[in-house]
Amino acid sequence: MPNDPFQEAREKKGTLKCPFQGEEIPMLLRHADVRAAAKDWQTFSSDAPFRVPIPSEEEMRTMRQLPIETNPPEHTEYRKIVEPFFKRSKTPEVVAKVQTLINELLEKALTGNGSLEIVHQFALPVQSRALTYLLNVPESEADTYINWGIHVFHDENGSGSKLEDHLALALKRAENDPGEDLFSALNQATFQNRVLTHEEKMGFANLTFAGGRDTIIHSISSIIAHFGQHPEDLESLRDNPKGLVIAGEEFFRAFMPLTHIGRVCPIEAEVGGKRVPPGGRVSLGWAAANFDPEVFDQPENIDLTRRPNPHVSFGFGTHLCLGAPHARLIVRSLLEALVERVATIELLEVSSHVEENSAYSRENGFDKLKVRLLAR
Repeated sequence: MPNDPFQEAREKKGTLKCPFQGEEIPMLLRHADVRAAAKDWQTFSSDAPFRVPIPSEEEMRTMRQLPIETNPPEHTEYRKIVEPFFKRSKTPEVVAKVQTLINELLEKALTGNGSLEIVHQFALPVQSRALTYLLNVPESEADTYINWGIHVFHDENGSGSKLEDHLALALKRAENDPGEDLFSALNQATFQNRVLTHEEKMGFANLTFAGGRDTIIHSISSIIAHFGQHPEDLESLRDNPKGLVIAGEEFFRAFMPLTHIGRVCPIEAEVGGKRVPPGGRVSLGWAAANFDPEVFDQPENIDLTRRPNPHVSFGFGTHLCLGAPHARLIVRSLLEALVERVATIELLEVSSHVEENSAYSRENGFDKLKVRLLAR
């Protein structure tokens, strides 16, 4: 069952002060407050390089991520540059490739002894190979992405990755030999009647790789773990295959991988009765909002028939996640394959990942998840 470490603070104050990197950041916890702040970009600004993620990422990258670290109207113009690539997940070609990928990986596990470590041996390859379909680059590129491990900014030991070097090289290759891929499109794109700078192109590419990596890996592993703990839910979907889309939305709500995201106040603001100084940050508590009992009946329960389901797992307002169609395709394809091919999921080894802060402790995905899959 998903945990909600924000219940008491949400009921009493609606906010929670969270210390990060020497800064006390008030986190909005109520669904209505989070959505209102997400729409109010004049008060809660995203025009803050490196400071939208919490903790901030000055030491992890050297460029502003685009379009997420901008406000309208620049955000609107930047977003239009890459939207066509993120819509590729709705095309028959990409849909078929993702479905084939997941079925092939499941077949490989099922024809062996069924034993499989989900995080590294299944979720990571699915995310990495599906990304090549989205970007329209050779699938062989995924071997490099997989070698980076779960996190693109650092390896399992916390050492730096080679992401920026890889992106710069990919842009250079596309410049010398242009094609129909994302990197070629960035080289050819214009913004306000000029070509993109190298930093802008790197900012788009950086977010594309960082934004959907651990989030999709988290979603895949959390869903498989849930079916291992609740086989009756897998059976219920077998009896109602038309409910897969609704089930997917409930999994997105309950297993929100991004606890919160930052906004910067250009001028003094008041949040939860407390003063936020100019330049101070506020956190939009996506995970807390998804468990607000004012909006979701019995939010701690996973209800695969929940409707309506106004979760904020893909954000809200201007910055609604560009990668949402891609994530939905992967989860829908996973559910289809599990329903059709897998009889039961036995949990063999479970190592939960715990997100620790002095203000809260939240189980958030898995460091390791070993299962045995039994074929139908």
